Amino acid sequence: MAPEVDGAASADSADGTAVQATAARSYPIVADVNVRSGPGTSYRKVGRLSAGSRVTIACQKSGETVTGPTGTSKIWDRIGSGRYVSDTYVRTGSNGYVAPRC
Repeated sequence: MAPEVDGAASADSADGTAVQATAARSYPIVADVNVRSGPGTSYRKVGRLSAGSRVTIACQKSGETVTGPTGTSKIWDRIGSGRYVSDTYVRTGSNGYVAPRC
């Protein structure tokens, strides 16, 4: 396996061509937050995350505007199938999108 470069690892496949794999990035939850079935507080609560836990963002979607610990945003992070949290509870280091749009 080749050394990691810019967050991506490189390896040789069976035919000798290089294959790139990007490591999934996780982000910290900054305050206790409900996990919803869709991008808004009117969606069914499907779980809860505690401050300090980490999530991997599969994609992001525009939804209900929420004011939370990191500001105000309409971005919702999909952290699993039918599992969304407001981006205002996730420390991504950005006020914008950091993952593909859903």
